[in-house]
Amino acid sequence: MTGRLTALACLAIPALGCVPAALPVALGPSRDCVRLVETRQLMGVPWTITLHAEQEVAGKSALAAAFNEVARLEEILSDYKPHSELSLLSTRVQLPATLPVSDDLCRVLTRAVEIRDATGGAFDPTVGPLTTLWRQSRRSGQLPRSDKLLAARAAVGRDALLLDSVKKEVTLTRAGMRLDLGGIGMGYAIDRAMDVLAGHGIKAAMIDASGDIAVSHAPPGSTGWRIAMAPLGKTQDQPVAQHLLLTNAAVTTSGDAFQSVEIDGTRYSHIVDPRTGIGVVGQTAVTVIAPDCTTADALATAASVLGPSAGLAAVAATPGCAARFVWKEGGEVRSAQSPRWPVH
Repeated sequence: MTGRLTALACLAIPALGCVPAALPVALGPSRDCVRLVETRQLMGVPWTITLHAEQEVAGKSALAAAFNEVARLEEILSDYKPHSELSLLSTRVQLPATLPVSDDLCRVLTRAVEIRDATGGAFDPTVGPLTTLWRQSRRSGQLPRSDKLLAARAAVGRDALLLDSVKKEVTLTRAGMRLDLGGIGMGYAIDRAMDVLAGHGIKAAMIDASGDIAVSHAPPGSTGWRIAMAPLGKTQDQPVAQHLLLTNAAVTTSGDAFQSVEIDGTRYSHIVDPRTGIGVVGQTAVTVIAPDCTTADALATAASVLGPSAGLAAVAATPGCAARFVWKEGGEVRSAQSPRWPVH
């Protein structure tokens, strides 16, 4: 997660491509539409929805419905809320146990498992015990004790969660396990909120959840939504590194720009490597463009863990996705991108 992408005013220049092949390109709204913008605090971050509607009343109704959908999903997917479906699933069971899950939780876990398998475990929805331990380390400024790290790692892994997506059931197998959808749940909520807007007849919209962004058709008079990418280690007086112009796509950046800790002279990210239990080392930022925000969110987290070479390869192997990786090496900022990354 992130906050390194900033949505700017759209420009009438060619879009950089990222329209999912399976979706037809429909016309956006007319120029005389009403533009509405609203921000609310949800899932611990500010959510801003910008949309263009034929009428103001219809636009306000769509905004309210989209925000209500996010609030509903927060009660299902949050690992901070003790009474969310996810939290109760992790804590109120005698293990091993097979339990039913809601449609939404089943969909998120299904996609999480798919990306876990595609990235060799660099993304793992069972990482909860390790993220809890690493949060304590970030507060204390000390690495986890070896015995605590060993116990947490024993509760995490591929066979700790068995999912039956047809029956909509999960089997939890390891004592001390805790599910964590922090690297995918927000992206899923953005996608569902965008579906709600479309159901209310909104053709052009952008949802920005602290840097996790999804857009639909272009606003009136333009060919896309313009998104600014900040350079690595950006300060307020630095120019942005690149702009993306997107339609019917999602983009998100993972990195340590705003959440990092230095322990014994080493810089660690808040993003935990499920394979080691320790935060990712070094200053990095990976931006992923995908057809949907669920995929973009999870792939950005996985690529951060994998590093430039393996991370970009994992994104390149995912249909309709592209990525740009920026990192510091030997005191110099380096960058690389996957084959489908848009070039000015």
